[in-house]
Amino acid sequence: MKYLSLLLLSLTILIHPAQAAETTQQAMIVESVNSSISKIEMKVREAAVKIWTEGGGHGSGTYMVHKGFHFVLTAQHVADRGMGSTYLISKGEETRQAIVVYQNASDDIAVLFIQEEFRFMSPIKYRPMKQVLGVGESITYSGYPSSHKLMSIRGRVAGYEDKAGSGQQIILHTYGWFGCSGSVIFNKSGEVVGVLWGVDAEYYPSLAIVEDMIWVVPITKLDIKKPIKTICKYNKLNFC
Repeated sequence: MKYLSLLLLSLTILIHPAQAAETTQQAMIVESVNSSISKIEMKVREAAVKIWTEGGGHGSGTYMVHKGFHFVLTAQHVADRGMGSTYLISKGEETRQAIVVYQNASDDIAVLFIQEEFRFMSPIKYRPMKQVLGVGESITYSGYPSSHKLMSIRGRVAGYEDKAGSGQQIILHTYGWFGCSGSVIFNKSGEVVGVLWGVDAEYYPSLAIVEDMIWVVPITKLDIKKPIKTICKYNKLNFC
């Protein structure tokens, strides 16, 4: 597609995190959840977090655990201030600081280490797929599009494209918008498929964002041993 371009899904909202945080009363509201939502989808929803960027913008991510380490998986362009920089991570009334311990700009993947665990939410286990998900397979993710609160979204793999510097990417037929960047994509078994980083944008004859064609970097691009090694370094751990 000659005129196809990509638009990163980083969102700028001119609201300070403290102003935008949900109140205790809001956090106590019981959601009405349709019985058709699966246990995996509920776990994915419960582990989704908002990552605050400079200027009051935000991206999305997922609170995960691997070998006892608690971290947030997201897109690199959401947390792009460099190794060792800190970001505020929030879910409902809780906010934590997280340190960037891994980032890869070409693949657009970042890992942020959370030293103080969340009290009112549990991380989802990091179980990456060993291969790229097949065309037609179902996916789910939860994130924070635009100024909306948490949204849970389904979709399917539509095909694949190549990205310069990173190779094969997964194209989803689903929904995405600014603020969803960094959302972790899961299959129906709860395995990590990849990280959402971009949306199609058609520039001919005029700019048109194609919000139902979404780009995802396969999780096979991430070697989890690298961020774990950095986490061990930050905490001076000898058993890693």
